[in-house]
Amino acid sequence: MVTKLNNISVNVLFLLLFTISCTAQSKVIDIKKFSRNADITEAFTRAWKEACASTGASKIIIPSGIHKMKAVNVQGPCKASVEIQVDGTIQAPADPNALKDAYEWIKIQYVNSFTLSGKGTFDGQGAFAWKQNNCGTYQNCKRHSMNFGFNFLNNSIVRDITSKDSKNFHVNVLGCNNFTFDNFHVIAPKTSINTDGIHIGRSTEVKILNSNIATGDDCVSLGDGSRKVIIQNVTCGPGHGISVGSLGKYTKEEPVEHLVVKNCTITGTDNGVRIKTWPSTPGTTTVSDMHFEDIIMNDVRQPVIIDQEYCPWNQCSKKDPSKVKISKVTFKNIKGTSKSKEGVILVCSRSVPCKGVELSDVSLTYNGAPIVAKCVNVKPKVTGKAPICSA
Repeated sequence: MVTKLNNISVNVLFLLLFTISCTAQSKVIDIKKFSRNADITEAFTRAWKEACASTGASKIIIPSGIHKMKAVNVQGPCKASVEIQVDGTIQAPADPNALKDAYEWIKIQYVNSFTLSGKGTFDGQGAFAWKQNNCGTYQNCKRHSMNFGFNFLNNSIVRDITSKDSKNFHVNVLGCNNFTFDNFHVIAPKTSINTDGIHIGRSTEVKILNSNIATGDDCVSLGDGSRKVIIQNVTCGPGHGISVGSLGKYTKEEPVEHLVVKNCTITGTDNGVRIKTWPSTPGTTTVSDMHFEDIIMNDVRQPVIIDQEYCPWNQCSKKDPSKVKISKVTFKNIKGTSKSKEGVILVCSRSVPCKGVELSDVSLTYNGAPIVAKCVNVKPKVTGKAPICSA
């Protein structure tokens, strides 16, 4: 009798575990369920609605091949985690007007536990838009669509995906918490204008890991409110390097805090690692606890730079100093080659000079000789092999 009861208990336990296992499996939604046309715009939206309404984890599959897609805007909250696996190439319309002034081509927002995965490519087909870009002449220029807008996502990841030839920034991260990019790739030529790889704003615990970013503007840029950001094992170039800012242009900007840039290689860029703030503007935010470590520079025009007189295209005034306070910044173990003799440029504000800046083992050469450092309104601590500042 005891043996029989034990056997029943074992069977019940097995059925319970089997039920739990089946429940835990992801619901798979092939986008071909909704359309077999080349244009998957409507199919994508319908697949998202089904996935978001699922009470269990779900996965949307976009198979290999070339797919066309216009602007999409999908959002939660969803009842469970959602993954989009892209194995093909998704193309935006080449004509920017076909996206109907969408700020982002693909906008995903208000979701917990979102994943974008696969070996696929999102091709923004931005060449025509770059030719129309006149932001170097006009401040109020028309901004074309970014490839991705990830807004207010928590505990999410983008892995193995490629963003190609965006019309504007490739990725905008806004209001996110615990968001990771791993083995993420950005591809665009040096001539592509305003095509930042990943721009982060008002987000916490963003990680960019094991990624390759080649574009026409900043590989990574941090806007106001970026906190606890890690950029590690990233190759950058061409482009404008890895930048904090620009900051100070607007009132009520939030502080930028706790950045680590580590084990990165930057090649053929205009800048290497940079902090930039606007002069003659009302913003009074702060930048603190910035760490740039173990970085290789290859033929970078300005490898290490703090620029508190940032004024692109001379579209601003340098009459009044920047009001942004910069403190606790370390540049450590930075090696390689500079395309300019002044490989370290630290130009801080005369109104709020930089505090707690350290140069440690910054060993860069220009034409085979050690670089020099230019320092204004800052007295950095220099340790190890690093250039001594001149005014």
